[in-house]
Amino acid sequence: MVGVRVLLPDPPPAPFDELLKQRERWGADRWDEVWEGVLHMNPPPSHEYERLVIRLGYLLTPHAQAAGLELTGGVGIGEKDDYRAPDLALHRRGAAPIWHPTAALAVEILSPGDETRKKLPFYAVHHVDELLIVDPAAQSLVWLLLGDDGHYRGVERSRLIDLDASELARQLEWPQAKRR
Repeated sequence: MVGVRVLLPDPPPAPFDELLKQRERWGADRWDEVWEGVLHMNPPPSHEYERLVIRLGYLLTPHAQAAGLELTGGVGIGEKDDYRAPDLALHRRGAAPIWHPTAALAVEILSPGDETRKKLPFYAVHHVDELLIVDPAAQSLVWLLLGDDGHYRGVERSRLIDLDASELARQLEWPQAKRR
């Protein structure tokens, strides 16, 4: 069912409404996002994926603190009917408590079939200064900086925190390749 798209009438049928309420009660909606009013239901991450999130948070924390930034897990950037939830984010102090209009840095970890690259225009419109895209399969990092032209370009080193992509990549404990 990877990549399956479902189109529902507006308003959705009662069984679908009940499914959404049940997902909320179970906490299964934790990884969902809303893109311009369209619900993107994402499955929970794998053990290896979450291990990588935790390790990244551990490695980014001292750099974030030194730069006066706060690290959070997947929070909503945008507003209730149009938001993205990066795996991690660095925020300037005084960030909004629920819907964050922006972030200093958003961290996205790639999964098979995910839509990370499609999020770049959204992050640019919301003035997210930097993006860190982590590719566990390739064991690589791409650091992107938002330019004055409103587009992201690759950089080796963050302008926000004292860290570069190759240094961070060396410190990560990458998931082992799956054996057949």
